[in-house]
Amino acid sequence: MMKLLRRHRDWLMIVIAILAIPFIFYFVQRPDYGAIGRDHFARIYDRNVSMLEAQQFARLLNLAQALGMSDFVGTLTAGAGLNQNQAAVQFIVNLLVLRHEAERLGLRPSASEVADVVRKLPAFQGDSGFDINKFNDLVQNGLAPLGLTEDHIEQLVRDQISLNEIRKLLAAGVSLPKSELDENFQRGYDRLYVSVVRFRAADFDKDIKITGEDVQKYYDTHKEELKTDEKRKVEFVQVTLNEEDKKLAGRERIEALQKLADRATDFTQALLEKSADFKQAAAKFQLPVRETGEFTAAEPDPQLKVDPKLGAAAFKLSTQEPHSDAVQVADGFYILNLTGKTEARPLTLEEAKPKIVDALKKTQARELMSTKGAELVQQLREAKKSGQPLEAAIEKAGVKPEKLPAFSLIEEESEKSEGNEQKKQSPELLTIKDSVALLNPGDVTDFVPSGTDGLIAVLEKREPLADTSGADKKAAFEKRILENKEGIVLVEWLRDRQQAAGLEFKKG
Repeated sequence: MMKLLRRHRDWLMIVIAILAIPFIFYFVQRPDYGAIGRDHFARIYDRNVSMLEAQQFARLLNLAQALGMSDFVGTLTAGAGLNQNQAAVQFIVNLLVLRHEAERLGLRPSASEVADVVRKLPAFQGDSGFDINKFNDLVQNGLAPLGLTEDHIEQLVRDQISLNEIRKLLAAGVSLPKSELDENFQRGYDRLYVSVVRFRAADFDKDIKITGEDVQKYYDTHKEELKTDEKRKVEFVQVTLNEEDKKLAGRERIEALQKLADRATDFTQALLEKSADFKQAAAKFQLPVRETGEFTAAEPDPQLKVDPKLGAAAFKLSTQEPHSDAVQVADGFYILNLTGKTEARPLTLEEAKPKIVDALKKTQARELMSTKGAELVQQLREAKKSGQPLEAAIEKAGVKPEKLPAFSLIEEESEKSEGNEQKKQSPELLTIKDSVALLNPGDVTDFVPSGTDGLIAVLEKREPLADTSGADKKAAFEKRILENKEGIVLVEWLRDRQQAAGLEFKKG
C-alpha cells in the first residue's frame, strides 16, 4: 500500500542521520539497563524478550521521533524524563503492551486509515502538504541503515491509531464538572497584583557566629561526606571535521559527520580486541593522541570543555573498562582512555574547615531568614484579622515591599524581548505564582525560599479577565484540561496493563 506514495528522493536522511548517529553509540553498543541482562531484556506475557528484539523496538522509537509522532512517543515514554535509556525501556515495554491490548480489543486500522495518517505525518510535510519526495528519501536512504523498511512506518501508524482508539474508550470515564472548570479558569486567567518582601542571606551575615566547637561537631557528624574530589586523567583521540569541513552545512555536513561516525566506530571496535593498546590503535588509524592533566568532575580539563559530555564520560571509565564509546560533539567524536585515577580521600579537620564554615553559615542564614519570615507572616496575618491595613503593618515591621508587574497564572501570549526572542519566566516568578495561586485578596503566603534567599508574597487583588475572547479561551482551557486528564488516565492504564502482563526484569 505504501508503494503507492513513492516517487523520487531527496531530504529526510538528514533527520534520520542526526538521530541515528548518537543512537548507534548510545543504545546499540553499550546499553546499561541496570536490572536487564545481556541477552535477556525482560519477561512479559509469559515469554522472554531478547535484547535483539528490544533493540529492534528501540529503533522504532528513533523512527517515531523522526516522523514527528511526538504525542505517541510522549505517551509511551511518560515518566522517563530526559534519560534516553529509561525512555527506550519505557517505549519498548509500552509498545509491547499496546500491541497485545490492541489485538485483544480487536483494533485493526484499515489501509486507508493508515495512508491518511501517513500523509499527515510532520516529517513528510512540504509547502503544499504531503511531499512524496520526503517520503521516498526516508524510505530509500534513512530506513535501511537502521534495519527498517516502510512496513515499520505502517506498523507505527497502526500503533498510533490503536492508541488513539484506546484513549477514546478510556475518555468516556473522564469528566470536568462546570464548577471545577469555572474555578480553575478564573484562577488561571485572573490578573494578579502581588507585592513581595524579600529576605537576602547576606543581610544576616553579621548575626552569624561560627565557633570552633560548631566546626568540630559538624566535622564529626559529616566525616563520610567530607572528602577530596576524585580526580581523573585521560588520553584521547579526536575524529572531527577539519577547518574546511566545519563550514559545511545541511546534507553535506551530515554526510561528512556520518563518515566520521563510521571511522570512530571502527576505532572503538579495534579497542575491543584482546590486549588492545590505545596508542597503538591510534597510530594504526593515524590519529594523534592527546593527554590531559588531572581534573575533577566539577572542573574538567580545558581540552575537554568542548562539550560537557566529555567530562562526564571520563568519570564513567574504570580500570576494567578504560575506553569510552565514541562521544559525539558538535564537530565529530572523541574517544577517551583512562590513564590515571586519584581516589577521593577523607579531609582533615583543617582541610575541611573552610567548607564547613561555609556550610554552617548558609544553614544558619536560612534558619534566621525562615524565623524572621515566619514572624513577619504572623504579624501580617494578625494585622489582617484586626482590620489593620497590611501596608501599615509592613511599614511598622521596617521592611520594604516590592510591587511586581501584574501577571496571570496562565500566560497565553509569551512576552517578546526587543530581539523578538521569547522571554522565559524566571524560577522566582514561577515560585511566586505557585505560592499565590490559591490565595484570596489580602492573603499572605508563608515564607518562601528562593535560591539562597527568600520572600513573602502578598496578594493585593485579583482582577477578572476582561478579554472579549474570554469564551474562546475558556473553551480552549476546558479542552486542554480534558486532554491532560485523558492523557493521565491513558498512562495509568498502560502501567496497569504492564502489571497485568507480568512484566519482569532479571539480571542476566
